[in-house]
Amino acid sequence: MEHLDVIIIGAGISGIGAGCHLTMTSPDQTFAVLEGRENLGGTWDLFKYPGIRSDSDMYTFGYAFRPWTEGRDIASADSILKYLKETAETYGVDKKIRYGHKVGKANWNSTENKWIVDILPADGRKGFQMSCNFLQTCMGYYNYEHGYLPKFKGYNTYKGTLVHPQAWPEDLNYTDKKVLVIGSGATAITLVPSMTDKAAHVTMLQRSPTYVFTRPAEDKIAKFLKRIFPMRLAYRLVRAKNVLLNIYMFNKARRHPDKVREFLRDMTKDELGDSVDVDVHFNPSYDPWDQRLCLIPDSDLFNVLKDGSASIITDHIETFTKTGVTLKSGEKIEADIIIPATGLDVQFFGGIDLCVDGKKIEPGDLVNYKGMMFSGIPNLAAVFGYTNASWTLKADLTSGYVARLVNYMKKHNYNVVTPVLDGTPMQTEPIVGLQSGYLLRKIDALPKQGDRLPWRNPENYLKDYKRIRWGKIDDGVLSFK
Repeated sequence: MEHLDVIIIGAGISGIGAGCHLTMTSPDQTFAVLEGRENLGGTWDLFKYPGIRSDSDMYTFGYAFRPWTEGRDIASADSILKYLKETAETYGVDKKIRYGHKVGKANWNSTENKWIVDILPADGRKGFQMSCNFLQTCMGYYNYEHGYLPKFKGYNTYKGTLVHPQAWPEDLNYTDKKVLVIGSGATAITLVPSMTDKAAHVTMLQRSPTYVFTRPAEDKIAKFLKRIFPMRLAYRLVRAKNVLLNIYMFNKARRHPDKVREFLRDMTKDELGDSVDVDVHFNPSYDPWDQRLCLIPDSDLFNVLKDGSASIITDHIETFTKTGVTLKSGEKIEADIIIPATGLDVQFFGGIDLCVDGKKIEPGDLVNYKGMMFSGIPNLAAVFGYTNASWTLKADLTSGYVARLVNYMKKHNYNVVTPVLDGTPMQTEPIVGLQSGYLLRKIDALPKQGDRLPWRNPENYLKDYKRIRWGKIDDGVLSFK
């Protein structure tokens, strides 16, 4: 059985970053990145629908250690994938990736103080095992096999083309077709303006509105700073500016939701004028940042709603028909293609059976430590990025911490590290505070957070940076042996 110091599961933006941090900080640690698919990139290689892009700025979505240098800071999937491939090559992580290595189970063996990982090869070969001292999971938080699809009445009666964004056929022809996009989240808001160039018409059907905001796809301040400062310094300045602005807006929404609601409503009204009833279609029932805000770069969704190439309807589906859908209001929508952009199927640990000495661990029973490790689970870290900011901000902190941690353990001849609750009564709640439907559907299957640090997940980069980047490794909560 092959044994390594560290096994990283997943070769997406988190896994590549984890490999880079180990290469930079822990060059004597042996590691491999196990990827179940045949390509790196994770989300950015999996999704193929038109217009797929980041919904965070690339100065914070890119790695702290490798500046994003392209002009547009709201980047396409192709640009992000190129950035990830170049990063992996630059740090030699590309040579550490084992493709077609799907992990089915990981079991911590307390007798041998190591993880035993069951590999299910994609090429039909017999399964085998690998072992490691430390395991880092970088598989995101959703099921890669399929997305979420509500149980629509009459769904199977529809005779047109049905396409879920997570299983997009690259040869789909929607030229001169009537397209119906069901949903109001980031995927729907990206798809609608991206399909109007070819489609006869695109209709966005939402059960309830979402908060949206627009900003330029290219940051003018970033362009200015890059003209007068060296690239790396300019990158850090823009990154700091965007981090602080995001924290300010999130805190403002929490403390003064009515003011932020009014600001977002006025921005949308200024963009759309009287072409769309803003108070019907862009007036959510919840407060800002109870769910993630959706970004509209360069006003693209607003523009297609104004010019009539797309339209928006807020209503519930009564039933699918042979040619489209009938709404509860009685209105009928005819469509050649229907795209249910209805969200992700949330799945923690990538669906892996995680065990300790043969006993299966349920993620919903765990309490998180610093948003990355878990009570009672030895030598394991999971990357779970921010839900109110760029995912990679937290991924970078987590992977940097893991690299420091394995160095500390080696220096002090420790084999095992485990976060341990001290037995003091503590209230717990879900690890994420958002009320998005895709999270609420699986909320019981997500780890919990406590009512105090380090068991609480503050979802604040500056607080996390201080305690994770500069905090002591041996903090009295981690148990070493």
